[in-house]
Formats: sequence, C-alpha cells, structure tokens
Amino acid sequence: MCHYDLPKIVVALSFITMAQINHTTKEGYDKLMTDLAALRAQRVVISAQIGEARDKGDLSENAEYDAAREAQGMLEMRIAKLEATISSSRIIDTKHINNKTVQILNKVTIKNLKTNAILEYTLVSESEANLREKKLSIHTPIAKALMGKKKGDLINITVPGGVLEVELLDISI
Repeated sequence: MCHYDLPKIVVALSFITMAQINHTTKEGYDKLMTDLAALRAQRVVISAQIGEARDKGDLSENAEYDAAREAQGMLEMRIAKLEATISSSRIIDTKHINNKTVQILNKVTIKNLKTNAILEYTLVSESEANLREKKLSIHTPIAKALMGKKKGDLINITVPGGVLEVELLDISI
C-alpha cells in the first residue's frame, strides 16, 4: 500500500492548474517521456525502501522510514510536474517555422553592439532549454525581446545586468 504526503501532492497538483502550453520538438517530447518513465520506475525502488524501513520496527523513531517517505513525496511531486508539462506539450512541426521573423525553434545570431560579440542561440521551450547547447528558453528576457523581430533590427533588451543593445544578424531554422 502506498502512502503519499498529501500536502506535497497538493503543491504538485497546483502545477497542473497553472500549466501553460509547452511548445516542443519531437525530440524534446520524447526526452520528457523517457524522463517520466525513469521516474515512474523509481517508485518501485522507493516502495521497497519504505517496506524495509517499516520492517525495522517503531516508525515514530525510524529515520530511515522518514527519509524514504520524504523521497517518495519528492518523487511524486516531480512526476506530477512532468506529467503536467507533458499534458500541456504541443509538438511543433519544423516545416511550419519560417525565418522572416523570430519565433520558437529559430536559430538566431545576434551581435552585442557594446562588445561586438556574436552570439547564436536556438529558441526553445522551457523544458528543452540548455545554455551549454546554446538552447535558450523563450521565457528569458533575451528571447522575449527577440520574438517577432526581423533580420537587421536593433533591439534593446532589459536584463538583470542592465540594458543589452543587440543587432539581429540572422534568423535560421
């Protein structure tokens, strides 16, 4: 029998009600599904840990049992959040992406007008963002400022460090 920490589940379920559409690529969606399967597989391991801890006696003073229950609650919260992300996901067909104006899944090349540094990013959903791979979430200040802009536009972007002045050099798919 599984026991879940109700307050944590309520918090996790609040993510579902606040879900917004998560535009993603097919590869991004497949990764989300793989991650969900891995998390669900961990349920068996944590249930076994709870069972072992329960067998050790008095639950009121059993730190192992408390730790396993805490891990179970955190796991259920992560699963609920990932399920909410997946349920709100919409796979974008790259055939419908153009390079006239900046939109999600475009690769943009910008030039910092102050430092003359050239930067390239692919604008992706929050779930696919990864700065090491130069994938920038569309919810970041830079991506928000670039959305809808055209090649050659000069853009002032308000970032935590001040105002960044950039020129949009290229938009590609």
